Amino acid sequence: MLFFDLQLGGMVTRVFITAVSTLFAFLAPGQLQAQSSGASMGKRIDAIFSGVTSANDPGLAVLVRQNGKNIFERGYGVRDLHTKTKIDAHTNFRLASFTKQFTAMAIMLLAHDGKLQYDDKLTKFFPEFPVYGKDVTIRNLLNHTSGLPDYEDLMEAEEKAKGPLWTPEHQIQDQEVLQLLEKASGGFFEPGMSWAYSNSGYVVLGLVVAKVSGKPFGEFLAGRIFRPLHMDHTLMYMKGKNEVTNRAYGHTKQKETCAFQETDQSPTSATQGDGGIYTRLEDLTKWDDALREHTLLSAEEMKPALTEVKLVDGSSTHWPDPPHGDNGTPGKPVSYGFGWFVDPYEGHARMWHTGGTMGFRTVIERFLDDNLTIIILSNRTDLDPEKLSLQVAENFLTEKKVISSLAINASLRIKTN
Repeated sequence: MLFFDLQLGGMVTRVFITAVSTLFAFLAPGQLQAQSSGASMGKRIDAIFSGVTSANDPGLAVLVRQNGKNIFERGYGVRDLHTKTKIDAHTNFRLASFTKQFTAMAIMLLAHDGKLQYDDKLTKFFPEFPVYGKDVTIRNLLNHTSGLPDYEDLMEAEEKAKGPLWTPEHQIQDQEVLQLLEKASGGFFEPGMSWAYSNSGYVVLGLVVAKVSGKPFGEFLAGRIFRPLHMDHTLMYMKGKNEVTNRAYGHTKQKETCAFQETDQSPTSATQGDGGIYTRLEDLTKWDDALREHTLLSAEEMKPALTEVKLVDGSSTHWPDPPHGDNGTPGKPVSYGFGWFVDPYEGHARMWHTGGTMGFRTVIERFLDDNLTIIILSNRTDLDPEKLSLQVAENFLTEKKVISSLAINASLRIKTN
């Protein structure tokens, strides 16, 4: 191309510049996207969240990162209705099921250490577990194919028989969850034969970490994940034993009055492996960096976490039909690894997880090939962070698609000329 243009004399400068600029657009659309986004992209993102929140109501903390850099970080609303302190990057939220990726990482670190294997049976760690769990493996617990009964269902049955046992002040503890599971007569299905999202499984995984490491689960997380990554304000919250600084409190909007009521703790808020971590945007940037740079585990060691589970017969997994517990999308396909959903979004590879509990909704979306991460932490339950995060993603993915299309078209025009 360049040799042909050089033979055209006066055309050379004009064509050379066009070719180089088009080639740059073709090879580096991400760089052009970053340059073209700027303030305009920030305004578009801000419009998504300012349109659903008010300054003096509970709200959200939003983080958008691309290529390992924060490109949008903002708080909306207040962390509690008493002090009206504004939400910012230093506000700590309860993660709820967003916690599960950290629980899975803890198990994977023990596998890395040679302290356990993914195909170890549950009874290796808890020999007293009944017959229905004898074939449940660590892998089954990680990818929700264990079939363990839902501990909240077991709590309800226990209280019907014995009267009220648990309250927001007297919360169920992990060891009590294990005792309920050990008293149960059976699971939902044989291990590996079906799929059902299981908080019970992740409570048990937290107990496995504690038993294998010889440390309380929260201490293991701090020593092997939080402190090494300098996530200095992240912790496994234990009521009466530690405190959350700059804490956001959960809220629910009342249907009748549309007023917000503090709904921060429930009888199940003390369980750990399935949802007990508090953290902030500032620390989650370090978590995102560690995942991208493979700080804790190599890319090869992370593969199981990002590999879609298949059932024993090789078939793909689906949400249970009819639904039960947290299984809210009956009959639809689901792709899960270890602590992460791994289904693509409109052809874009991603790893993601939501969290939902009394007063809180959270989400992390990591678009792998796009080097894009979106994190939303909310202390109110009437918003849908997953839906909002995908609205943010659309701005980036659509812009990238347009830039790439322009670059390809321009490249084809040069080749034709």
